[in-house]
Amino acid sequence: MRTRGRATSTRQPGRAGSGRETILRAAVENFQRRGYHGTSIRDIARDADITPASIYHHFPSKQRILQEIMEEVLNEVISLTHAAVVRAGPSPVGQLEALMQAWVLYHTNNRAEALIGASEIRSLDEVGHRIVVALRDRQQQLFRDIIERGVSEGEFVTPYPREAARAIINMGYSIASWYRPGGELTPEELADRYVVLALGAVGADAVAAAAATTPRRSSHQYP
Repeated sequence: MRTRGRATSTRQPGRAGSGRETILRAAVENFQRRGYHGTSIRDIARDADITPASIYHHFPSKQRILQEIMEEVLNEVISLTHAAVVRAGPSPVGQLEALMQAWVLYHTNNRAEALIGASEIRSLDEVGHRIVVALRDRQQQLFRDIIERGVSEGEFVTPYPREAARAIINMGYSIASWYRPGGELTPEELADRYVVLALGAVGADAVAAAAATTPRRSSHQYP
């Protein structure tokens, strides 16, 4: 299968050295380990090596920290997946292949951020929830648009394009909850396998799918 490059985040929360980013990094670690409601401002401050009062120079509340993390996650993955689709060319088969690879690679290489983005939406307040849902819907629409166009152009034959899109999206979401680096499959190998599953879910034309994908032989077994 063609490798379209690593869809890794170019900027995760807290990667640089500013106080704001250090707080976000500490919050990601705590939210992943303890959950949003199990994490206190003191927990974040301790791991950021600052005082609790210092956090309020950057964020008015723990809620705003969560919102910032989730917005960054979604904006990052939207940028990565859209870029992958643009590079893929006009074919729905090629676009879905590139989109799924980017989607899987993001969720394997940024597991903590992706897991928070998928699991803590229920913890957002009304304003944050509205913003994050709008971003999430934008991401999901990319999958639906490609699949629906593939059906209309005869490259996909699924009678249930919206349900197929939902299933494919959720396959990616779930990776963050179980994938661990250093296992039997690299992120790229896992992405290749999920591309095959995605093409199967939409009923991709066998000839078109074979032209778009060249499976790599591997001695690894599925985890």
